[in-house]
Formats: sequence, structure tokens, C-alpha cells
Amino acid sequence: MTLTELRYLVALSETGHFRKAAEQCNVSQPTLSIAIKKLESELGVSLFERSRHKVTTTPTGDMIVDQARTVLQEAQNLLQLAELGKDPLGSMLSVGAIYTVGPYLFPRLVSNMQQIAPQMPLFIEENYTSSLRGKLTRGELDAVFVALPFTETDVVTKPVYDEEFVVVIPNRHSLAERQSIDPAELASHRVLMMGEGHCFRDQVLDACPGLQEAIRAGHAKGQAVVEGSSLETLKHMVVGGLGITVLPKTAADVSTYGESALQVRPFTSPAPKRTIALAWRASYPRPQAIDTLTGAIGPQ
Repeated sequence: MTLTELRYLVALSETGHFRKAAEQCNVSQPTLSIAIKKLESELGVSLFERSRHKVTTTPTGDMIVDQARTVLQEAQNLLQLAELGKDPLGSMLSVGAIYTVGPYLFPRLVSNMQQIAPQMPLFIEENYTSSLRGKLTRGELDAVFVALPFTETDVVTKPVYDEEFVVVIPNRHSLAERQSIDPAELASHRVLMMGEGHCFRDQVLDACPGLQEAIRAGHAKGQAVVEGSSLETLKHMVVGGLGITVLPKTAADVSTYGESALQVRPFTSPAPKRTIALAWRASYPRPQAIDTLTGAIGPQ
């Protein structure tokens, strides 16, 4: 068997379709199909159940696919070790971040990295925590910025900064007269939220007592519950008079709207906050690159 065949095997397991797996691997469908049959013949077991519309792994196939991922990751580690011997900062670093961090961290981070390590190309990606977790463990990303808690086997996490939550409100809203806002008060106002799947949504619900129940009550009464796909979208909706919202402080710049449109208010002490951490595989062979990355974050 070859590493190429193992890559075909993993791709077919993930896509459940020969054509899609072939496209992912940039080969023809017959090439991939022949390679899978060869691998099954060599191993003496059926790895997949084939139907007209879907391909699924057999129980034995599941175990072999898991091992194939490990073998491919170790092979990648060999290549990275070789690069490490040349220059630990001389090859690409792939970095991910959750949607509520990337837009506010990456511009400064990339600029700083260009100054600190101009010879190390960066690949950056924004995604959900669950997707970043999978890509990190599969070796598709070298490091990811996530909100704690974040636990994964054989993954190291390092807190890099804390950020408080703030309330963004229209200028004429009743809360605009307040210097600070108690988190429990938000349950009596229309709060615009991130959509399901965003960890920041869960953090806001945890920080503001009664808010979850208020949202459920709104659903029960048939009232519209407005959700946004990004923090910037939430700010636009606040400007449009649809409600108020909670943002991490790094995302709370409202200068483009002007003080006549939006106001930012802190929460009463102790203000709710989150901790952003950098996570990477314990086996990652380029610790110098990780150190350089954390050093480029700068003050928040």
C-alpha cells in the first residue's frame, strides 16, 4: 500500500462518494476506484459498502480509516521535521480562528508576522470551533485560535488574551443613559444573537441570567427572534433599530457609525469575559513557529 492509496481511502470515507473523493484528490474517478479495490485486495477485507447513491465504511473499514489518518499525519510530521532541520520558520504555517476572533485578530497578526518572520508564509482560515477542531487533529491546520474551554486529546492549549463583553445599543435606547449594565437586565430587552453553532452565542447566554428563558418565551409567543451570521451583521441590525447586542470588546468598534448611531456600554463588575487560547497538536514539530505566532499577537 502507498500513502496515496491511504489518502484516497480517507477521502472516500469522508465524502461517501467516489466522484467527490476523486475531485478532492484531483484524480479521475476510475483511478481512485482502482486504487481502493487494490487496497481491499491487498488487505483481504471489504472496507466499504457500496450502493447506488452512497458509499459507507464497514466496521473494519472504520478502524483502518482511523489508522490511515494516523499514518498520514505521521508522514506529514516527517516532512515537517525535515523542514525543521532546514529552517523552522521557512515553511508555511496554517492557522485557523473562530468567526468571532478572526476578523479582529488576523489583520494585526498577519502584519506583525510579516515583520517578525517574513520568510514564513501564512495560510489563515475562519470557521466554527467544531470544524477547526477536526482540521487541527487531522493536520490540515497547524494551530487554531479558539475560546476556552477547549479540550482535545493530544492537543496543547495556551491562553493568549482575555476580552470582556460589552453591550452595543442604539443612541436613543433607554440603556444609553446608563454608565454600566447588569447582565441580568438584558432578559427584559430584545437582544440580537449570533446563530446556532457559534460558541459566542453560548457564552452570552451563560453570562446573562434569564436571557435563554426570554428567547424561549419569544419563540413560544410566535415573536421573531433575530439572529446574525457575524458580529458585524449584529452591529448593522442594532443601527437598524432591531434591538441591542452583546459583543466581545475587540469587536465593539462603532466609530464608523458615529456616536449619533451607536453607544457601547460595559457590564457591571465583574464583567463577563472569555479567554482566547491558541491550540496546537502536542506532536507538532515546529515549536519555534508556535512561539513566533504567540509573540505576534500583541496587545488587545
